[in-house]
Amino acid sequence: MLNSSQIRSSFIDFFKDKGHEFVPSSPIVPTDDQTLLFANAGMNQFKDIFLGLTSPQCRRAANSQKCLRVSGKHNDLEEVGKDTYHHTFFEMLGNWSFDDYFKAEAIEWAWELLTKVWQINPDQLWATVFAGDKEDGLPKDDEAEKLWPKVTSILPERVLAFGKKDNFWEMGNTGPCGPCSEIHIDLGAEACDKKDLPGHKCVVNGDCRRFFELWNLVFIQFNRGGNGKLLPLGAHYIDTGAGLERIAAVLQNKTSNYDTDLFMPVIKFIGQQTGYTYTSELNKKTDIAFRVIADHIRALVFAITDGATPSNEGRGYVVRRILRRAARFGRELKMHEPFMYKLVPVVVDCLGDAFAEIKARADYVSMVIESEEAGFGRTLDRGIEIFNTAAKRAEKTTQRIISGKDAFQLYDTYGFPLDLTELMADERSLKVDKVKFNELMEEQRQRARAAQKGASLTIALADAELPVTEDLHKYETSDCKSQIIGFIENSQFKDTGNAEEGAEIGVVLDKTCFYAEAGGQVGDCGTIETKSGRFIVEDTAKIANCVIHSGKVAHGSLSVGQEAAAIVSKDRDSIKKNHTATHLLQWALQNVCGKSAAQSGSLVAPDYLRFDFTYPAALTTEQIKKVEDLVRGKIAEDLPLACVVMPKENAEKLGAMALFGEKYGSEVRVVAIGAADAEYIQQAFSREFCGGTHVDRLGSIGGFKIIKEESISAGVRRITALTGSALAGYLEQRSDIVDQLSEMLKVPDEQMIDRVEKLIKENKRLAKELKSAAKQSGGDVMAEAKALLEKCEKIGGTSIIVGQISAASAEQGRAVIDMLKKKAKSAAVVLGFAVDDKVTLLAGITDDLIKKDIKAGHILKQIAPVIDGGGGGRPQMAQAGGKNPEKIEEALSKAAKLIREKLKDL
Repeated sequence: MLNSSQIRSSFIDFFKDKGHEFVPSSPIVPTDDQTLLFANAGMNQFKDIFLGLTSPQCRRAANSQKCLRVSGKHNDLEEVGKDTYHHTFFEMLGNWSFDDYFKAEAIEWAWELLTKVWQINPDQLWATVFAGDKEDGLPKDDEAEKLWPKVTSILPERVLAFGKKDNFWEMGNTGPCGPCSEIHIDLGAEACDKKDLPGHKCVVNGDCRRFFELWNLVFIQFNRGGNGKLLPLGAHYIDTGAGLERIAAVLQNKTSNYDTDLFMPVIKFIGQQTGYTYTSELNKKTDIAFRVIADHIRALVFAITDGATPSNEGRGYVVRRILRRAARFGRELKMHEPFMYKLVPVVVDCLGDAFAEIKARADYVSMVIESEEAGFGRTLDRGIEIFNTAAKRAEKTTQRIISGKDAFQLYDTYGFPLDLTELMADERSLKVDKVKFNELMEEQRQRARAAQKGASLTIALADAELPVTEDLHKYETSDCKSQIIGFIENSQFKDTGNAEEGAEIGVVLDKTCFYAEAGGQVGDCGTIETKSGRFIVEDTAKIANCVIHSGKVAHGSLSVGQEAAAIVSKDRDSIKKNHTATHLLQWALQNVCGKSAAQSGSLVAPDYLRFDFTYPAALTTEQIKKVEDLVRGKIAEDLPLACVVMPKENAEKLGAMALFGEKYGSEVRVVAIGAADAEYIQQAFSREFCGGTHVDRLGSIGGFKIIKEESISAGVRRITALTGSALAGYLEQRSDIVDQLSEMLKVPDEQMIDRVEKLIKENKRLAKELKSAAKQSGGDVMAEAKALLEKCEKIGGTSIIVGQISAASAEQGRAVIDMLKKKAKSAAVVLGFAVDDKVTLLAGITDDLIKKDIKAGHILKQIAPVIDGGGGGRPQMAQAGGKNPEKIEEALSKAAKLIREKLKDL
């Protein structure tokens, strides 16, 4: 029996023998595709080849691609745990042809591997083909249907035709696509999980476990544009995908993917940690929890390794939802403290040999997960409180349905996936309004799609034959002579015509000195000038090998074919300084903080630089100073800098740093700081893969200052820094502030610190005296409160304590409420006091009353308007402020009445 590692290797070796080149998996977080949150198929890294935007480096390729399907068209998140085969993260074994072989070979080789190498019984296999689609005007795939019995031993009656839903593959709403042919396996009648349902019939593409898809062979022939229309591609491609997890289940003779060696080590470890035993049952709550956690920890390890960290937007939001879903299911196994991070080493043991990157970043991933788990523990408690409120509302109705709005709030704000809300609802014999929930989900998707419209230019231009722009001048000069060879207008490329004054277009030149946005460096701005007009370049971008200068015709007109002068703005000099300073910052951080301080993103702009890096804690003042001193020291040495193009393997041997997850070709450009030219590159103290623009010598940077260090997500820090003229302006502004303070405090600059220290000490002394005075008066306040308790109204053992006190602060008032709650055991307390015409109302409710839906925040929201104020807070304690002290008694009377009515209704 093959283990999963052997299955992966045998797949790759089989296709190597067929002339395929092994191409490593691309990162699960796409670095250069704004249309995707995560890699969801093996073909993602080859999309530009399918679109004709780049040329393939080989004609045949094979690999095992890391995939994550948790958003958009391909979203399996809510299904995970309920069955034996849905996953968020999975490995897609695939082989590709780039206008080389086509359907016949793809079908023949898939059959050969399955039946001869892996020795799956051919009598268990079925094939499906595309039945055609009227809406898209596509005929049935007769070619594939005829090829199956011709090039394999399958019987014609075992080749079935299905519609677009099952047999037309699309990566997303736009992009490369085509008909597909799937191979399904029949596991026998005993594998059916729905045989007890009346009228159920086991069929291919049915809804039971007897038949399931093993391998999908996609014949990429079309591109779906932004308008939804299909257009034929200029070449034909093969893109196949077989899920390693499903193949492993078949070859290891398991009825569930979770029973294979890809999951069982994680599941066994979970059992050791929790004391529960996994029994492989579908409907057992604890077994569902095992499957959810085992699946989700794999997704988290790979997503975080490849650069996605938990946050409130985009990829980070998806990662956060996955982690929170797993943590919530951990409660089913009585895991209330952070535990997911302990599973990271188990995943690394299982998959680290195939994907070395998860080994290298295991400690970082564990730290991020533990930090996020701890934070969610607090959020989860609040979410459960919101759920309980929603559930109580539902229990008071005849339908006993939790509203879709409440379910969506739990999903959107507290990270509760719908199935978790349904699970908790079922425990109270409630249902959830999924129709309204889905409506709100669709509205959110619409907003997300609208926000991504700007990312579709590449797709829109996919069918255009974009010219190649020669752009090496960007490294040599800031102005050059060129020729206009086309315009981009309304997402279309035009190689003839004019652009009149005011037109907002993209200009394409035959050669340019403008740098197109890449690697964190912003695109250049400047002007393009001809005899008849002047064009303001506001941004520069690159699609494949075509540089697009976006902006507006400021004067006159431009024509295709005109000679033009391309002139980069003076901002280029500042960008160069900031980019080289970014390299110095990376070097200095690793010297001070160690190699764990790895770059995870950057922004190089003319007025500042921003550098994101992995690190578990905020930098200390001392660390920041050390980093600054190191950078400034190198600037003061005025060392030279060399940029050298070399084979990627040579650069790696030199120890040149690459941005994790970035895609590089066979040749790379290395920026070596401290080397005069290529001959002395080994003498450089900093060597990085980089295609950006840089200064010739470090002295021209002119200075360096970190102005902010902050957290942007769990385990990721951000530094913002200044150089050059921006730094000079910053220091001048700070100097003005010092001058103003010197004048206000009436001391010379050099005595400023001493003077401020004295003021702080004096302030602390006065604060201490005030606190002491407050303590003396505190005894009087406590006496007043005890008097209120003694004469308070009681209903059914609950004390209603309402009245004015002479407190001097809200802090003192809260202490009084805590005392009253402890003494009364069951109490609703509302107190009021005024200081300098400012009214403060405080409310406190004991836990037994909160369970009966009496909450401090609700009470104050209703009485605060009486004192011309507002406020709120938690169910246990709340505070409101106002500006009408004459109405305190009226507000308190209203509070007493509200509490009285609530208690009488119970």
